[in-house]
Formats: sequence, C-alpha cells, structure tokens
Amino acid sequence: MFKLRLIPAILLLLLLAGCKSDERILEKLGMVQTASYDLMDDKRLKVTYCVPVTDPTSKVRRELMTTVSDSLKSARLQFSLQTDLKVVSGQVRETLYGIKLAKEGLGDYIDTLLRDPSIALGVRVTVVEGDAGDLLSKTFKSHNDTGRYITHLLDKESYGNSVPATTLYEFSRDFNDDGIDPVAPIVKDGGDKVVIEGVAMFQEDRYVMRIPAEDGIIFALFRDDLRQGEAAINLGEKDGRPVVVMLSSLLNKRKIKVHQLAGGRFKVDIYASIQGSVLEYTGEEKINESKARHELEQKISEYITAKADKMVEQMQEHNVDSLGIGSYVRNGLNYKEWTSLNWKEVYPEIEVKCHTKVLIKDYGKYS
Repeated sequence: MFKLRLIPAILLLLLLAGCKSDERILEKLGMVQTASYDLMDDKRLKVTYCVPVTDPTSKVRRELMTTVSDSLKSARLQFSLQTDLKVVSGQVRETLYGIKLAKEGLGDYIDTLLRDPSIALGVRVTVVEGDAGDLLSKTFKSHNDTGRYITHLLDKESYGNSVPATTLYEFSRDFNDDGIDPVAPIVKDGGDKVVIEGVAMFQEDRYVMRIPAEDGIIFALFRDDLRQGEAAINLGEKDGRPVVVMLSSLLNKRKIKVHQLAGGRFKVDIYASIQGSVLEYTGEEKINESKARHELEQKISEYITAKADKMVEQMQEHNVDSLGIGSYVRNGLNYKEWTSLNWKEVYPEIEVKCHTKVLIKDYGKYS
C-alpha cells in the first residue's frame, strides 16, 4: 500500500523536473516590443530591437540592440551575445521597415515573422522614410520609448482612418491575394517629433509609391466602408479668404461595380456614400438653409471625386491595385477566365470612375 501511495509523488517530481527547461523568469526576459529592419549596401540586414527594462529603482528604461546579419533568425542569436536577458518576441507590437528594404520587397521578411508562433498576427507593419533603425534609436523629447511613441501615434491616426492600421496578417493576406496589393503607413523623422508621411503602396510586396497623409482619408473612403473619420475639405478661396469645411464622425459605404465590355475590356465604377457632421465652415453661406447646404454637399462631393480620380490615375500609372479592384473583376469571372487574364497588364488600361455622394447630417448652430 505504501508503494502505491509513493508512485503519484514520484510522478509529480518527474513532471516538475521536466518543466525546468520551459521555465520563464520575468526579470530574465528581454521582451522585444519594437523591431526595425534595414537593408545594407552589401544586401545584409541591419536589425534593431527595443526592449523595455525595469531597473532596481522601478523605473522603466529601454535597451537597444543592433546587429547586422544575413537573416532575421540569426540576428536573434547574435542578440543573445549582447545581453544577459533571454530575448523573446512574444510582446512585439510594431515592426519598422526602412524605405530601401521596402523597395526591395517585404514578402520574405513578413513570411518569416508569421512562421514564428510566438509573434502575434496583429503586429503592426510600418514603413520608415530613411533608416528605420536610426529612427527607433533616437530619443524624442517627452517620449522615452520611440517605438511605443510610434505605435500610439499610428493607433490614434488609424482610428480616424487617415492611415491604415496594417498588420502582419493583413499585409500577408493582400500580398498573397492576386486581386489586391498591400498598403502600410509611412513615417519619418521630423526633427523633434515623428511625422506620419502618408500611405505606402506596394506592387505585390515592393513599395512603389505613396499618397500624402492629408489625402489618406480620401483613400480610405474608396478602399473600404468607414464608421469613423475626419476630413478637412479646402474648397478654394472667396474674396481672398480660404473656404474650408471640417467634417467629422464620417460614415461611409463603398460599392464597386464592374462592367465587362466588348474585346475583353472592363469599366469600373467606385461609389462612396458619405455622411458627416460639419465642425467648421469658413464660407459665407448659411448652411442651416436647405439650398445652401445642398450646394455645399455638391461642392464637397466634387472635391472628393476629383481627388479620388487623380489618386486612381496615379495608382494605375504605377500598376498598384491598392483598392482591390482586381478582386471584384475576379468575382465576375470564372476560374479559367481569371487565370487566363493577365491582370497586371489589364489593370493600367481599364476605365475607373469614382462617384461621391455627401450628406451633411448635422451642422451645429449657424445663424
């Protein structure tokens, strides 16, 4: 009987001994929160990790580690030689890619990160104008952790849809979809602050063009439905004074219609149905009057349409299908028709027209 009682105790000791190799002591872990990647002139990869560290005074500081390596995984092994902490990637929130690397293509690097089971699919993808490692290593006034500063900045702006909140999963999904190309926010060192430069657009996995930050909301209106956003509309000048409308609480419903024409040609109409509240209006018309309000809605619609048409024209010139027009064309064809269609050759030549309808749902108090 004594021997039977002893068996569970022995098994428990064996299990505890087996857990030793999986032991994780928080104070001994270097939990990477932001990582940057840059392509060097010799085609090797410069990798920079930002690791928050708590010192004995309970103050949080950051430890920066930089190495030049042939691959992402070998870089982590080299980092182990630079610190007494065990470097782990389970807390990564942001990945930054230098512009030179983005132009060469991010597909292989995104794929490598996605293969790591410790890295979440929701890790953000951001392009940096210039050297990403230099930006991450810089300390900005009032921001001790530049990586966290960039993450909070992009979180705030993506909430208003002025820039896309692109994750590893979303980038990989669009890269592997033959009907849409990926996008990502692009930032730069603005001297005493980090500045959002605009939206980076990719042809497959290679960065080829951008749209400026001030037009980011226009791009968002024609890329997807929106439930939140703000837009400043400049309607020109009147009597030497700029006429500006500030729209807030934007709601948008986007539709894409594809028309197949003779000779294998296509015509595409993109519709944006927008509702918003007027926070500011510097014009002279009294928009509490129905006629003046409808005229203002028409002017805003024409402004947005003109911007969108120009944007689509630029995307077609660079052969970048960031709006996902190809996925709608594909949905109207059978498998054989789509696979026999060379979309990259057809896309720049198709006729695309944007249509905008704006409704001012409230406008505050105007006398």
